[in-house]
Amino acid sequence: MKMRKCLKCGTYTLKEICPKCGEKTVIPKPPKFSLEDRWGKYRRMLKRALKNKKA
Repeated sequence: MKMRKCLKCGTYTLKEICPKCGEKTVIPKPPKFSLEDRWGKYRRMLKRALKNKKA
């Protein structure tokens, strides 16, 4: 059994059909790793901003 995610409502479940909305679920995959990460700079900036906001 693998964790699955509904694309419509964003609910995580182990079932193939979402218990909330009845849509089909998919197995979420992490993005491919790349040394030439185009958006890494912005992700790190957002992560720092959120960390500073909580503190």
